[in-house]
Amino acid sequence: MKMNEIIIFPTDTIYGIGTGIYNTEGIKRIYEIKGRDYTKPMAVLCANLKQVEEFAILTKEARLLAKQFWPGGLTLVLNTQEKYYKKTFEKTIGVRIPNHHQALELLIKYGPMKTTSVNMAGEEPLNDYLVIKERYENIVDKIYDNEISIAEVSSTVVNLTNNKPFIIREGSITINDINEVLKSL
Repeated sequence: MKMNEIIIFPTDTIYGIGTGIYNTEGIKRIYEIKGRDYTKPMAVLCANLKQVEEFAILTKEARLLAKQFWPGGLTLVLNTQEKYYKKTFEKTIGVRIPNHHQALELLIKYGPMKTTSVNMAGEEPLNDYLVIKERYENIVDKIYDNEISIAEVSSTVVNLTNNKPFIIREGSITINDINEVLKSL
């Protein structure tokens, strides 16, 4: 895979469709493939904290939640580094480190990827490899089969861009789990 390609790959939650973080043409193609509103942001998957720190600002809350739940089903919405903002004009970004060896191998080899769920906008995410292959094999550059079972539940999303953490979506990690960790601050 080259980072200007679009791929579909398994994660620890649901299958993702993604491309290199700075591949503007690929990102645009993903929005078109999904029929997704351009105002809805895509998340970034990373292999490790070093990759995250290249473009996002990790607050003490973010570091605490990352230590507890990464790799895993938690997406943190963070403020971006100035250098990332200058390239993308994105002030905030959702970031996650998946707990899935295939996804991590791709992220280590090719770097952070802009990703979203595999589905048409407004529909439930697809998580069956054969269905995904049938619908997308002539649209994307590569589809990776899943070697292990995955959760089939989207990640929990927590916004940490303001003073108070805000849970946008409860997924594989519960609100109580998040609140328990944040209590220690």
